[in-house]
Order: sequence, then C-alpha cells, then structure tokens
Amino acid sequence: SVTNWIIILNVIIYIIFVLFIQIFTQETVLSLVALQPNLFFSGYFWTLLTSIFIHGSIEHLLFNMISLFFIGNFVERLIGRKRFLGLYIISGIFAGLFYVFLSYLFGNSLLGEKIFSNPNTFAVGASGAIFALLGLLALLTPKNKVYLIIGPLIALVMESIFSQLFPSSSLISVLDFLITIYFIISIFSMFSFNSKIRIIALPLEMPFWLLPIVAIIPLVIIGLFIPLPIGNTAHLGGLLAGLCYAFYLKKKYKKKTELISKYFSR
Repeated sequence: SVTNWIIILNVIIYIIFVLFIQIFTQETVLSLVALQPNLFFSGYFWTLLTSIFIHGSIEHLLFNMISLFFIGNFVERLIGRKRFLGLYIISGIFAGLFYVFLSYLFGNSLLGEKIFSNPNTFAVGASGAIFALLGLLALLTPKNKVYLIIGPLIALVMESIFSQLFPSSSLISVLDFLITIYFIISIFSMFSFNSKIRIIALPLEMPFWLLPIVAIIPLVIIGLFIPLPIGNTAHLGGLLAGLCYAFYLKKKYKKKTELISKYFSR
C-alpha cells in the first residue's frame, strides 16, 4: 500500500537525519529540512514538504508511524491510493502553512507563543497529515470506534512539568530515557490480544468524530501553562484540510459516502 511505502520512507529519512546530525550540528540540519516560520518567510519554502517526513526522536517517529499504519491503511482502502496520496501530501503542506502563518503573525507575544508557537521554533513530523486523515474519518465514519493511547501523552506532559520545575536536574536525561522506553512499550502493547498488556498504554476508546477534539483541545489548554513539544496549530490545519476533503467527497459521492457511514456505524 501507499501508506506502508510512506512509513518505510519516513524510517529511512529518520536514519539519514540521525546520521547527518552526527556530522553537522542539529541546528544546521534542521534549518534545511524543518519548518520554521522566520526561515520560511526568508525563502525556505521547500521545508513545507521536507518537514512532513522528518521526525525529532525515535518515539516521535514510532508514535506517528504506528498511527499512520492503522489510520492510513484504513483511509487508503476507503478512498483509493491516488486520492489518499494526494490528501496526505496536500494536507501536510496545508498544515505547515497554517502553522507558519499563525506563528509568524501571532507568535511573538507571550500568550501568542503559547498558543501559536514562537516563529523561531522548528516544526517536524507527519502528524499534520495524519490529523487530516482523522478529519476525513470523523465525517465519513463518525461512529466507528478507535483507540487513543493517552499513556504516552501523559508521560510527555509529566516530563515537561519536571523540566520546568527542575531545569538543571541531572535526572532529566534519565527521565527522558525512561519515557522513551515507555513510549515504545506502550505503542507495541497495542498489538497484543491480551487486554491486560494493552492497558499499559492507557487506551481510551472513542468514536472517530470525538478523537480530533480530544487530541487537540486538552493539549492546547495544557500548553497555556506548560510548554509542550506539540504543534497544535499544524494539527488543527491538517484536521481542517481533512474535513474539507470529506465534505467534498460527501457532496460528490453522496450515496457511496452514506453507505460507508452506515456500514461503519454498526
């Protein structure tokens, strides 16, 4: 499937990215491939595309690729390979544009930085495109159930709180290592048929229409008090792109989309 090829490409690019930051500085590499509002408006327009395939850490890569594996393959079967690939790339670019414009215009104040990110902040990852897939499913299969694994999100918030309270503590690196291990265990625990093992990830079952709301709004509120390495505006931009495409499909293929919605509401 196209989804699986995208996952393979992301893994290969992550390995190359890690190798390059060993040779050059991380700042140098990020400035060439990551999306930063100030650099973007200085002419680094290609980063709208390259940033979709870059991930900042192994847990970031795993979290996004596992999500893409399940959600992407499902969407690809619903709308076909060509439409899926077009939606993935275009919505990823739109999510990036949404991020850079809001950050550049409103991210220079203290409150604006908390909501829209500072214009000097680098943004990477496939999550903007993944949220477009969620937006599409929220309209096409709103009652279909999905799991949100909240354990890793709670761990990320706890790490951010600890880093803010004890910025010079030597335990930060230890905590980061432990959380990385927890991320990996949590993600792979969801493949288990044993419910007692899956509980490690703290999975929360919900309908697709609710998932984007739960995945964005609480993190925006938490981000007002604790800096989080999460691009909420990019997520929102991707979500809007997915919703718009779903509206288009529902209007153009009314009977087919109604049939899909009914089938996945059982």
